[in-house]
Amino acid sequence: MNSQSEKSEKGITEWILAEVLKAQPKAIKISGNPQVIESPLGDAVFFNGKDDAFFFNNMPLTGLDEFTIEMIFNPSETGDFEQRIVHFGEVSGDRILLEIRAVDSNWYFDAFAKSGDAKKTLLDESLTHRLGQWHHVAFVVTKNQLRTYVNGELELTQAFNFKPINTGKSSVGVRLNERSWFKGSIYKVKVTPKAIGPKAFVGF
Repeated sequence: MNSQSEKSEKGITEWILAEVLKAQPKAIKISGNPQVIESPLGDAVFFNGKDDAFFFNNMPLTGLDEFTIEMIFNPSETGDFEQRIVHFGEVSGDRILLEIRAVDSNWYFDAFAKSGDAKKTLLDESLTHRLGQWHHVAFVVTKNQLRTYVNGELELTQAFNFKPINTGKSSVGVRLNERSWFKGSIYKVKVTPKAIGPKAFVGF
C-alpha cells in the first residue's frame, strides 16, 4: 500500500479510507461498490450495508501485546441491527472486532476480543448514541485489560488475559467471512501499538 493510503510511523497504521479506495493497492480487495463522499472531516467512504467492504492482506495487530484501535464513522439510520465494522485476525479463531447494534434511532458499541482460551464481548445496551451522526470509538487492549470509549468517554472495562494475535487478515465494512455488513460512512481507522487514552485519540 502506498504512503497516501496508509501511514506507518513507529508501528502506527492509519487507513484514511477514501485515500485507500482512490489508490486501490494490490494488497486490498474491494467488494461491492463503496463510494467516496464528502464529510465535515474530509472525504470518507460510504458502505451500503449489503456488499461493500475492504479486505486487507495485512493484519496490523501481529505480535502486539497492547494496542489501541480507533475509528471515526457515521452509522446509517437504516442499517441492520447487527453490524460488524472492523475485523482483525482469524475468521473464527483469535480475533478483534469493532461492532455496533442499531436499535430505532440509536446504536451501542460492541467490542469483541478472542485470544487463546479467553474471549469477551464488551457491550451495554443502555449506553446508546445517535445514528446518522459522526462518532469516534476506541478499543484499548493490554495484557490484562480491555477498555472501550465512545467520543472520548470511557464506557466499559474488563479484566482479560490477552496474548498477541499472530495470524489472519483484516476487513473493514463487514466481518471477514462476509456476514453482518455495515451501512454508513467511515473516515478513518487507526491502530496504535500501545494503550493510549482520550488525550491522544484522533481528533474529529
